[in-house]
Amino acid sequence: MPRAEVLSCAFAESGEEYKPFASGPGYVALAVPPEIIPFMADRLALTHGIGRYLGSFDPGRISEVPPCELPYGSFAVRARRFRGLMEDVDSQKIVREVGALFSKKNTVDLKEPDIVVKMLMSDRVHLFIEEYRTETDLFEKRKVGERPFFSPISLHPKYARALINLTGVHRGGTVLDPFCGTGGIAIEAANMGMKAIVSDFDPQMVAGTEENMDFYGLKLHESDVLDIGNISERWSKIDAVATDPPYGRSTKTGGENIEQIYTRGLKSISEVLRPGGCAGVVLPHEIDTPYLTLQHIFPQRVHGSLTRHYHIFRA
Repeated sequence: MPRAEVLSCAFAESGEEYKPFASGPGYVALAVPPEIIPFMADRLALTHGIGRYLGSFDPGRISEVPPCELPYGSFAVRARRFRGLMEDVDSQKIVREVGALFSKKNTVDLKEPDIVVKMLMSDRVHLFIEEYRTETDLFEKRKVGERPFFSPISLHPKYARALINLTGVHRGGTVLDPFCGTGGIAIEAANMGMKAIVSDFDPQMVAGTEENMDFYGLKLHESDVLDIGNISERWSKIDAVATDPPYGRSTKTGGENIEQIYTRGLKSISEVLRPGGCAGVVLPHEIDTPYLTLQHIFPQRVHGSLTRHYHIFRA
């Protein structure tokens, strides 16, 4: 899912002007117009960091690194194994070798370097200059319990944001959450510069979402109290739908069978999207529908009795 989020954001910010050229455990490398990188960094939720790719090599073969120079300034090399890969490789030995390579023109400063060269030990040893880090503290400040109106059943902000990003919606595009709950998805959409639209059959949820948006100084583009079956009477040509429909015993469904809600919901979502629009829908199990084309499913185990399935549909 993190890799798919990166590619979706690259598409959203550059159209077709991006080209993945390397991918593996814990990383993806792609060529993009440099002007979109700050916007990608501002959007991404599941990526730890972004940087300028320098190259890769197999352990013991540092000569494979293509000739490259660091910007002016001091540097330090920081190593990280991805999920225990290359356990039998001496990481500090490789750090010293990489340091020697770059110290010919730059000064080493391990405490306060101007440049941090990250060394990711994965399928190969990958080098990049770190330029952006995901600000995880901001997600924590927008967690469910930090909002004035909340319900314990809600996506963590970083996964709400990732769901939106997986649809590939452009900045300034319309994002509809027709099961808005406490507004977590709308909050992330508005924070990224999208036009956030919400609805729910429960008036308390719509009012609570409006309260939460006000709390964070954000504005809803539109909102309404609607049954999922009526959203296409209110809206059309929506760029993206991102939603986390109800599931679980404590969920309010108005007495309707939950599977019937999913069936009706997917039909209505297909009717409200513009041609080529995309929907990200989180459900407790895999589902298909004749109304939309299923492109991806990403499972996320939450606990023993719940695995969320992030469905990405195209109209």
